[in-house]
Amino acid sequence: MTSYFFLQADQNHSNNQFITDIRNFSDNNKVQFYLINKPLGDEKYSYGYSNALILLSSDYKISFIDFDENEEGFEDYYEDVLEDIGSISDKYLYKNVIGRPRRWRDKVVNICSYSTIQNVNSFLESIKLDSPQDRKLNELIISLFTGSINDIERVKAEIPETLLDKVKQKIQLFDGDQTRFVYEQTNDKIIRIQGLSGTGKTELLLHKLKELYTTNKESRIFFTCHNKILAHNIRNRIPEFFNFMKVEQQIEWEKRLWCRNAWGSLKDSDSGAYRYICSVYGLTFRRFTYSVPFSEVCRLAIDEINSKFNALNFIYAFDYILIDESQDFPEEFIALAKLVTKENIYLAGDIFQSIFDKEISSSIEPDYLLGKCYRTDPKTLMFAHALGMGLFENPKLRWLEEKEWIDCGYEVEKDNNKVILSRQPLKRFEDMDPDFESIRLISEQSNIPKKVVDIIEELKAENNTITPSDIGIILLDSSKSIYQLADQIEVNIRHFLRCNVNKAYETKTKIPNSILISNRNNVKGLEFPFVICITKNVTRNPSYRNSLYTMISRSFIRTYLIYPEDSFFGFEQQVHDGLKEIIDNKRMIINEPSPEEKENINTTFEYEYKKISHYDLMSKVLKLMRIDLKHIDKYLAISQEMEMIEADEETLINFVKDTTKYLKLK
Repeated sequence: MTSYFFLQADQNHSNNQFITDIRNFSDNNKVQFYLINKPLGDEKYSYGYSNALILLSSDYKISFIDFDENEEGFEDYYEDVLEDIGSISDKYLYKNVIGRPRRWRDKVVNICSYSTIQNVNSFLESIKLDSPQDRKLNELIISLFTGSINDIERVKAEIPETLLDKVKQKIQLFDGDQTRFVYEQTNDKIIRIQGLSGTGKTELLLHKLKELYTTNKESRIFFTCHNKILAHNIRNRIPEFFNFMKVEQQIEWEKRLWCRNAWGSLKDSDSGAYRYICSVYGLTFRRFTYSVPFSEVCRLAIDEINSKFNALNFIYAFDYILIDESQDFPEEFIALAKLVTKENIYLAGDIFQSIFDKEISSSIEPDYLLGKCYRTDPKTLMFAHALGMGLFENPKLRWLEEKEWIDCGYEVEKDNNKVILSRQPLKRFEDMDPDFESIRLISEQSNIPKKVVDIIEELKAENNTITPSDIGIILLDSSKSIYQLADQIEVNIRHFLRCNVNKAYETKTKIPNSILISNRNNVKGLEFPFVICITKNVTRNPSYRNSLYTMISRSFIRTYLIYPEDSFFGFEQQVHDGLKEIIDNKRMIINEPSPEEKENINTTFEYEYKKISHYDLMSKVLKLMRIDLKHIDKYLAISQEMEMIEADEETLINFVKDTTKYLKLK
């Protein structure tokens, strides 16, 4: 199975050849097709006629195909299906835009018998849609068939004119892998989904949550992630998502559904997944400390449960657990979740982490691998990876082997010692000029606030429907001086542009109708049509490079990277040449490291990326700065308040310098 093809129907002797032909056409031409026999997403849709298929694809008419030559039964079948699609359309408010089925069936619906199809190519040519209006109508109806519901107020019916509106209003449909994850039944207890940032993992977990919550009205579900802020954001998104998906059941918080971070606190048994498990099984709850890792806490919980319970008296805490950003969790937590969950555990994680983290077993293959990043233009993503991994530099910071590149969504060719990397174009960005500059590099050091204003004025001139919320400004460096720069940018924006500004590192949220300014720590989960990234120094620090990659890829139309002259330490020309190759030819041509160079890269990587606890790293920094370790608890408490638990050594050195002045310690 590939991401371009989805099958939800029994394959038999009468339809086997057609299914095979469509699958081959889909794979060979990189075109998304669905073959189903009923609308997805609700078990109530069932029909007495079994030997028929519904073919769905954006550029082709919705085709009902009969394999039984039973004219009367087939007619009842497709009329019933169209009536149900009309009901779904009414439910999600599509009817106000596309009308009832009788209004659109002649435009985008085809009814035929398989006996009339001589070959797939000619058949598809005969049902191809030429009108952009009809193709958009067709995609809206396909979204109803597949449960990939779009906000009808966002996508609208008319064809947008500006590039910004075309990308904003592009109808989003599940690809084959995404559809399988949401609807496929599996016998495995742990289901792993992996993909790059922007591949829709959290959105898919929300769809899976909706399916689990509405299918079994007695189910108990815990949705968790490691980060408190992310857990809070997801908890707020769940009611919005349920309302959008017209879920009629009321959310029973802390009874049927929990959404909290992993650890929790002693005073509230519902405050975290681990805390709740301790409450259910009467375990000793171990508070958060910097000296005891979460892996050890989970291992002790498993041992205590096994000592207290056996198969005869064991009760399950949950029916399902959904875990976002699963790469942040130790395997001991996954084992604990498996022990206390009756049905399934769904893990959504970053494929990069599984590739680069040597502590994650390479033998664990994901059940669903998402290679398509729907947030970011492929050209932007390639450039972000190149900078993050140091592909234009010598020596490189990271290197992937062929299978790993493929797992990350790349197509790989080799030419002697050259590796040619490319990505398939995405439908979301099909309205862009192929040579559109989705990345712009700007060397500026004298007046960055003015340059930011100039960029925004340029964007306003190019996009007459742009709003302040379409723009995100991200300061990549970790030094305290970025906040002074943020203040200067805010003053300039308010004075020259008369726009509201939201400093996300203070508000911790996205505010409507405001231009967002943030450090690199407070944009998790956010995306913007336009992103302006600002850095004073392109360092080789692993944490910085990872932030550089993730922040550049927060845009879905264009990213501007503002940097001082000479900050690339002599490889600026290689960066510009690499970007030109990406824009002009939609590919990267990289010199493959020699076996010795790969060994050095891996050795350096394992040393620099070796996990070290926040406690140990803080101890190291205090020793370097000759500060008595008796004060460590004060520094740890302040760093936790400032959400610096995952900070790197360079960031902590700057933090300790500033905090020492504040605490007046020696």
